Amino acid sequence: MTHHIQSMLETYPKGLGDIDKTKLAECIEACLECSQTCTACADACLSEEKVSDLVKCIRTNLDCADICAATGNVLSRHTGYDANITRRILEACRDACRACADECETHASMHEHCRVCAEACRRCEQACADLITSLG
Repeated sequence: MTHHIQSMLETYPKGLGDIDKTKLAECIEACLECSQTCTACADACLSEEKVSDLVKCIRTNLDCADICAATGNVLSRHTGYDANITRRILEACRDACRACADECETHASMHEHCRVCAEACRRCEQACADLITSLG
């Protein structure tokens, strides 16, 4: 997927300023992948026998999915770029991914989908942190 994301960044008719395009593409991909993975994990949690034990996990998954999707969308838009908004949404996404990974890790030994989700969240958390750092 990064290829298409990178291609779209390269075809943007105006400059992107000093944003690292590689880190930006990686972060967009990580956000969109994490959103899908968290949505799927929440759905898988709903299929487990002891759903009541997974209520917090489901809620955290769905919150993280929404925040990651919004972040991926915001990062995909460059016209009228506002560095303050970008930094804040990246920070929110990083924090949501950390919380979701922490929660899923508590269930990972019993539910493989939670292990997979925690990995996607950690990847997205790191991609957001890397992009924040590159913003200066």
